[in-house]
Amino acid sequence: MPEDTSKVIPINIEDEMKSAYIDYSMSVIVSRALPDVRDGLKPVHRRVLYGMYELGVFSNRPYKKSARIVGEVLGKYHPHGDTSVYDSMVRMAQGWSLRYLLVDGQGNFGSVDGDAPAAMRYTEAKMKKISEEMLADIDKETVDTQLNFDDTLSEPTVLPSKIPNLLVNGASGIAVGMATNMPPHNLTEVVDATIAYINNKDCTIDDLMKFVKAPDFPTGGIIYGYEGVKEAFYKGRGKVVLRAKSQIQEINGRNCIIVSEIPYQVNKADMINKTAGLINEKKIEGISNIKDESDRKGMRIVYYLKRDSTPNVVLNTLYKYTQLQSSFSVNNIALVKGRPQLLNLKELISYFVEHRHEVVVRRTEFELKKAEERAHILQGLIIASDNIDEVISIIRASSDPEEAKSKLIKRFELTDIQAKAIVEMRLRQLTGLEQDKLRAEYQEILKTIANLKDILAREERRMEIIKGELLEVREKYGDERHSQIDYSGGDFSMEDMIPDEQVVITISHKGYIKRTLLAEYKTQKRGGVGHRGSSTRDEDFLEHLFIGTNHQYMLFFTRKGKCYWLRVYQIPEGAKATKGRAIQNLINIEPDDKVMAFICVGDLKDETYINSHFVIMATKKGIVKKTTLEQYSRPRQNGINAITIKEDDELLETRLTTGKSQIMIAVKSGKVVRFEEDKTRPMGRNATGVRGVTLANEKDEVVGMIAIEKPTEESVLVVSENGYGKRTYIDDPQSGEAIYRITNRGGKGVKTISITPKTGNLVAVKNVSDTDDLMIINKSGLTIRVPVESLRMMGRATQGVKLINIKENDSIAAVAKVMKEDEKDAEQDN
Repeated sequence: MPEDTSKVIPINIEDEMKSAYIDYSMSVIVSRALPDVRDGLKPVHRRVLYGMYELGVFSNRPYKKSARIVGEVLGKYHPHGDTSVYDSMVRMAQGWSLRYLLVDGQGNFGSVDGDAPAAMRYTEAKMKKISEEMLADIDKETVDTQLNFDDTLSEPTVLPSKIPNLLVNGASGIAVGMATNMPPHNLTEVVDATIAYINNKDCTIDDLMKFVKAPDFPTGGIIYGYEGVKEAFYKGRGKVVLRAKSQIQEINGRNCIIVSEIPYQVNKADMINKTAGLINEKKIEGISNIKDESDRKGMRIVYYLKRDSTPNVVLNTLYKYTQLQSSFSVNNIALVKGRPQLLNLKELISYFVEHRHEVVVRRTEFELKKAEERAHILQGLIIASDNIDEVISIIRASSDPEEAKSKLIKRFELTDIQAKAIVEMRLRQLTGLEQDKLRAEYQEILKTIANLKDILAREERRMEIIKGELLEVREKYGDERHSQIDYSGGDFSMEDMIPDEQVVITISHKGYIKRTLLAEYKTQKRGGVGHRGSSTRDEDFLEHLFIGTNHQYMLFFTRKGKCYWLRVYQIPEGAKATKGRAIQNLINIEPDDKVMAFICVGDLKDETYINSHFVIMATKKGIVKKTTLEQYSRPRQNGINAITIKEDDELLETRLTTGKSQIMIAVKSGKVVRFEEDKTRPMGRNATGVRGVTLANEKDEVVGMIAIEKPTEESVLVVSENGYGKRTYIDDPQSGEAIYRITNRGGKGVKTISITPKTGNLVAVKNVSDTDDLMIINKSGLTIRVPVESLRMMGRATQGVKLINIKENDSIAAVAKVMKEDEKDAEQDN
């Protein structure tokens, strides 16, 4: 028998799929995932609150079992899994999830560590006082209702909500093809902004931002940077960076980072476990232990630091690699008249005010209707009391209430409602006192009706009512901000992780390098014995000591004339007594090469800077060479040629100049040559250079080179290997006459120190002023810091005074000048 195909409609499967999927996605968007702009609630949250309202579990009543509440909501309004209802209710009771709690929970409702709440048969709940404000006047026909899933009950489509809940508590949800992620804000700030909007509807977002400063998260923390916040307020989308609130403290002599607040929606236990993993993998260094000391009084995570670590650097590393810094991507999508819409700050406030306005109108209309109905009844009762004897006789003469009603209607021209009220009147209402009360109530009702009609007639009165209610809400529930705002923050690079402090860079004879905070070195009086600055390997000693800052660029120049590039912060940090790291591990230096000099420079990407600065080099055999800094602004990983070195020579010194300096080169035999920098023309990187000084004999060699900018203000300091030294003016400050005469490049020079067996050969030459300190380091590793102003000026050819007591066969290895600290005078030790 052929099938009956008369009821089958053939359709295109593609069209059916499209329409079915659109229906499904719209259902998810409207009925599940997105909040309503008016009350800030999704359907499940609204149903939980309404279910609790229907059950009567108000804030002043006893708690009820969560299972009872979930059952009520499930059976009446939300025909989905009980988990969805219970999970929503739990979140409304979690202090770390919602900024202003809507449910008062008793029992285990989970924790910030991600612990699951107890089953609903164990926990109890009731409404918070603030939730009652959201449901206030719901019985006055203020909002539309709809039939529930089986058309047996009605439920509200939105709550009247005196609270701007969408802004103060935020929302998050994933629909189909769209999502929402709205941060919470401070109630006091939002109320103030809403009132400002009511006072001036033409206000700008900037005006509103004077009140609503930024989101305010329940977990506190610090909002780092303001650009994302501004963008979110303006466009409805933006990225808010959140940082943990931390402080650095000393506990039992050890530096610790103590975290008291973490970013919103971060699982504390997970964060600690992941941090521990990163420490084990050596991705985060400087932490020896982590302890979670949180209790019911508050959060406290303690990161115990290693003794040689810098707290700020470790903290910035934690911000970079762990959830101590996280971001909240704002996406303000909410339902406006049933349609999803991206909203800025002003729109969110305006839609709430519009909703409250509608609620006030509907509430007033409801109250007016009730007042008019009561006034109508009172009119009838007053007529009856004025003619009480006649009314009683009519009622007594009637066979039943219906007959009495119809007779009263006919006699006194009453309505059915009035007649019914008279018939049902109690005998006590016939007393004189009760009759006075009727008249007084009627007068009051007339005033109320006039007032309600005035409210409906004038919008400004309705706005005043909204403002008054908002101020009440602010008074009751407003509080201080939880999240602080760091306006100066923003995206940070590697530089932000390293404090730009002055550091001492030391390089040992065998090529071990480290940087140490300058503050670790103390100033001693002239002639002091010194204290140990570094433990070096057998037969090794510290040969070079330089001063720089963490953020500077460094150019390393090797004995063979190659140049390598590093940032100061890339040099491993070490305490004074540590060995440091082999330079070979940091730069790709050849095994038989050795770093001889380096210079600290500013920004190598600044064209004006690199073209106006020059690098002057000097070799042991007295060759000098000048090159523009621009030639060194693009170094390669394997280094670049800086100078071509002859077979028996090696590079000794480099200096950064501006092209207008004078150059002084000192030799071992105690002589110095001085010439103008422009006597040396700039050359390419591969050039050999030109003669700078003529050496006295084959054993003589260059020990140092200095560049002078202001000859009458600067002085030359020379130090011999047995600890003798002195200062001499370059030009006489009074007469301006040259003490070290300017000669042509390549001369033999003039005597700068009288060399004797007692003094030993010249080892260092520096240009110094009274604002400098001198750091001297000898081959055994002892260091001493001497204020330059304690050294008196002496003649050019004298022997000098003893700067440091040299023990046994020790001798001076290196000398460096240091800027005095501005904040405090350097400490002086004997």
